[in-house]
Amino acid sequence: MNDYASVDTVVIGAGPAGLACAKALAQAGREVVVLERLGRVGPKPCAGGIPAGSLDPDLPPELLERSFRRQRVVTPGQDFFVADSRPIICTVDREKLGSWMRERAEAAGAEIICGVRAERIEGDILNTSRGRFRFRHLVGADGSKSLVRRHLGLPLRLAGLGITYQVPGRFEEMEWHLSPRHFGNGYAWIFPHRDQASVGVYAFRNSPRSQLLHDRFREWAAARGVELSGLQPRAALVSFDYRGFRFGNILLAGDAAGLASGLTGEGIAAAIFSGRLAAATILDGGPPPPEFAALLRRHGRHRRLTTLTAGNRWLNRLIMEALALALRRGLLGPKSLELLGDSG
Repeated sequence: MNDYASVDTVVIGAGPAGLACAKALAQAGREVVVLERLGRVGPKPCAGGIPAGSLDPDLPPELLERSFRRQRVVTPGQDFFVADSRPIICTVDREKLGSWMRERAEAAGAEIICGVRAERIEGDILNTSRGRFRFRHLVGADGSKSLVRRHLGLPLRLAGLGITYQVPGRFEEMEWHLSPRHFGNGYAWIFPHRDQASVGVYAFRNSPRSQLLHDRFREWAAARGVELSGLQPRAALVSFDYRGFRFGNILLAGDAAGLASGLTGEGIAAAIFSGRLAAATILDGGPPPPEFAALLRRHGRHRRLTTLTAGNRWLNRLIMEALALALRRGLLGPKSLELLGDSG
């Protein structure tokens, strides 16, 4: 690689946000290079659930692991199913989804380079472990611990922690377990895939601390007969500390922008949307579409609810039971569970 490789747009991170951005830019004829620090595209601790309404219409059916028309919701005071005539949430394999998105981005003309670590940004120069890139536009799609976000001086104060296990076996129901005693204002999940299930927990990072959260989760799993012995947990930080997405010729997308839900950890749908938004902003420079304002309103509600209930166990339980009762009585439709998303 030359000392300086001049590129119209450099995208850091080959997750859903970065690949969605790269594909849109390449389809418009822009030169775009995606740099991924891992040796391959796709792997990340993730439950793999995507709201059915957020699925890419071009997604091949074989990439869907399972689809669910009903969801089990368990709280300290309630245990019920919410159902709909159409799928509410589908599960996908995150690595297979990444491979598919990579193929589409490369087919459109994007260049994707794995095993490259972004190290430092100096003006319009990005220093990496494989040389230096001069860019006109830089997109940070590099996750919660984003180098680009740090370069912009944006703090990360609001984040959740997700811990997941891949448990072999056939699981029939998609389940949400809300237990303030175990998880504060977070929840545990069972998301069935084809021959295994993602079983994990998500909670606001400040309540409870990570080791205690993991210990309580294992206690919860053991009480329900979910065997975790010999399985390797994976953890990920989930940022919901949104502070903007456009900073001159530098843009943020996905977790780097802090667009995941603080309440649930849902992130894939928001990542894909924000990646396309970053591309559209580079291409035409216009204001964001109304859909982005709607996303931010929902994001703000989730953030406020998360921070409000984090420090008050009784208020948390009251709100949790009230929302569950509204679902149970039909005051909130089944599609409300789409807000619970994917935890990753």
